[in-house]
Amino acid sequence: MKDQARWNSFVSACLNCGNCELAKTRTNVVIGRGSNLDAPVLLVGEGPGEQEDLTGQAFVGRAGKLLDHLMNALMFDADDYYICNIVKCRPPNNREPLPQEAQACLPWLRFQVKYIRPPILVCLGATALKYLVGEEARITKIRGNWIECPGFFRIMPTYHPSAALRDPTKKEEMFQDMKKVKQYLLSMRNQAQK
Repeated sequence: MKDQARWNSFVSACLNCGNCELAKTRTNVVIGRGSNLDAPVLLVGEGPGEQEDLTGQAFVGRAGKLLDHLMNALMFDADDYYICNIVKCRPPNNREPLPQEAQACLPWLRFQVKYIRPPILVCLGATALKYLVGEEARITKIRGNWIECPGFFRIMPTYHPSAALRDPTKKEEMFQDMKKVKQYLLSMRNQAQK
């Protein structure tokens, strides 16, 4: 049984965070999106965009709609995944978060990972990959290949949905990557039933 008070305390701390300059320009803190805090898949993007900043919900703009379409096409249930970002506040003009902004926000993401304890973590794009796997990791080189973190989770790097919007040829590759995630999720469930 999860400690809901711990999650509520985390949410409250996030909403009052002033650890970096992004706090001065945000409309809303964007903690994540998903109803299941036991979701087996955690999707991690870069940071909130304009629509996310306005609504306080992760991945609700054009990129989020593409991601929802992809998850629906692969028949993921809404309880199968939770979505969040490296930073919880919108960088001005949707620029990439600065290293000091990402570092200030990473403890919040670490809390989410530890609390949700997903067996599958999906890095959506280069920024998530850089902060979760390493500076040297390149999305174009390792996307679609599982990264094993024994005892914790498996990581699937794929393109950020906004990259697929800019370059439609990436949509098929992203679909194939997420298909591997779905297959692994199904195999985990089959093993659990044995």
